[in-house]
Amino acid sequence: MEVIGAEDPYIGLSLLTQHKFDLIILDLTLPGMDGLEVIPKIRDITNIPIIISSARDDITDKVIGMERGADDYMPKPYDPRELVTRIKTILRRTYSAEDKTAEKVELFVLDTNAREIRFKGKSLELTAAEFDVLGMLLQHKNGSVSREQLLYESEHIDDDSSIKNIDVIISRIRQKIAKIDADNIYIKPIRGVGYLLTDRV
Repeated sequence: MEVIGAEDPYIGLSLLTQHKFDLIILDLTLPGMDGLEVIPKIRDITNIPIIISSARDDITDKVIGMERGADDYMPKPYDPRELVTRIKTILRRTYSAEDKTAEKVELFVLDTNAREIRFKGKSLELTAAEFDVLGMLLQHKNGSVSREQLLYESEHIDDDSSIKNIDVIISRIRQKIAKIDADNIYIKPIRGVGYLLTDRV
C-alpha cells in the first residue's frame, strides 16, 4: 500500500482534485476544520471510501460521521492489522461494485475521431466549444475539473474569454442532456474549483 499523508484538511482536499486515491483514512482532530466537517466536502468531490480513525470514541461522532458519508469508524487505539483488514474488505467490496457497474452500458460515450458524444445511445448536438468542455469532463469522469482548465485547454474557446463563459457553456450542455434525461443532474458544480461529471445517479 502506498500512503500519502496530509496534516492539513485543506491540503488533503486539494490533493483529492489532483490525484486518484483508492481510500481515505480520516482523523477527526484536525487543524482549522473538524474532521466531521471535512466528510461532506470530500463527498462534494468524490465517492471514495472513508475510514474514520480517531481517538474520539463518542457514539455521537460515530453516528454523525457515518451519516455524512464515512464507510467505517475505528476508535483508537487499535491493532494496525485490523486497520489493514478493514481497508482490504472495503476495497474488495468497492471494486466488486465498480466491476458490476462497468458491465452496464456506459451512459456517455466519447468518440474523439468523429467528434461525437452520445448520451444513453443518442447523439448530443454540440457546438465545437461544448464538445471540448464535455469531452474534458468525460476524460476526468467522477473527478473535478477547474474552470481555468476547461477554458484554456479548449481548442474552440477564445483565450480572451472570461471564466463565466464556461458557466454559460455548461448550462447549455446541461439543457441538451436534460432533453434526454431531465430527472438527473450529471454535471455538478464543485465550489471554488469547477465542475464534475458523474454517471453515479
